[in-house]
Amino acid sequence: MTDDIQIEEPAIKDREAGLSLIEVLAVLAIIGIVGTIVVINVLPLIGGANTQAAEAQVSQLEQGVETYRLVIGRYPSTEEGLEALVVPPEDPRDAARFPEDGFINELPLDPWGNPFQYLYPGENGRFDIWTWGADGRPGGEGEDADIGNWTPESN
Repeated sequence: MTDDIQIEEPAIKDREAGLSLIEVLAVLAIIGIVGTIVVINVLPLIGGANTQAAEAQVSQLEQGVETYRLVIGRYPSTEEGLEALVVPPEDPRDAARFPEDGFINELPLDPWGNPFQYLYPGENGRFDIWTWGADGRPGGEGEDADIGNWTPESN
């Protein structure tokens, strides 16, 4: 014969059922401290990443312009701008040599959402390609600094 053995679980008292206010506040304080540490350490890296991305984009555009010159036989004019890398020229002879997919896939915006600038002939070289940086204005320091194909970082 088997006896049904029933094990009684201790009854949970209402005051022991949840977390106390002090425990909740302690957890929130820890989450806040960890969040602050992460933000302080990650935000500077984001700015540096935008600058590096802009430098890479300037280099890509510079290569596209050089390829344009090799294929078409001249640099795009300032009026044609960087759009000349993705839009075929009006001259039928030049249009016949224009690659079906253009010289670059698409004309990018800089990491801050602004268009890149182009000047031919350039003031700093054969042609100038640059972004005004995070502030979208000439000059600046840090993330607001101009980044061009003549700056040491982008070469």
